[in-house]
Amino acid sequence: MGIRRLGVNIDHVATLRQTRRKLYPDPVAAASVCERAGADQITCHLREDRRHIQDRDLRLLRSTVATRLNLEMAATQEMLKTAYDVKPDMVTLVPERREELTTEGGLDVTHHKDGLKKFLQSLKDADIETSLFIDPDLDQVRAAHRIEAQAVELHTGKFCDARGDAERRAELQRLADAAMAAAKLGLKVAAGHGLNYHNIGALLPIPEIEEYNIGHGIVAHAVFVGLERAVRDMVALLCA
Repeated sequence: MGIRRLGVNIDHVATLRQTRRKLYPDPVAAASVCERAGADQITCHLREDRRHIQDRDLRLLRSTVATRLNLEMAATQEMLKTAYDVKPDMVTLVPERREELTTEGGLDVTHHKDGLKKFLQSLKDADIETSLFIDPDLDQVRAAHRIEAQAVELHTGKFCDARGDAERRAELQRLADAAMAAAKLGLKVAAGHGLNYHNIGALLPIPEIEEYNIGHGIVAHAVFVGLERAVRDMVALLCA
């Protein structure tokens, strides 16, 4: 069995808070619970429209997270300044559109390679590890390597939404092929988007995937069993 780390995305805790513009539930407190329950990393997405995580949350997370803090963000100058100020352990660059409910696909690295390469270098100059959220596409993997990203997170949305065994097998093979290619090129490999307790098992035999970033599935399960139990349940699956 290879390395399997769990990154818990706490955005949905902040989403619940923002529906009423209250002080609770606090995503910073949630991060602490997740770490106590065995999470290896805390992930959050500071969006341009601040629909869930707020700047204050990010600053508090930086001062309280004891494991690793992974900041998902768009490749904009505003976010670059934020990354310089906060110094997360890792930045994962993601595409972002105001009208989307959640991130709908991976970065198109092949068509934005020059700008992304400069952006990645700016992050590395600040000693921040860099990752790109990409679709499980071999061209995107190769492009990520060419612009010297240190890691990729493979978008698992199409696999999770697949209908029927044939489509599911095809998407799983795409993920396996992309993960293998990325690892051979020296990239660290993570996976995320739409993963939950029912579908995560299919990805575990892919040895190149070292990390799983999961948010909605864990927070949804926490409604019924509590956050600490929800994280422990996922950790147990990854360790099986």
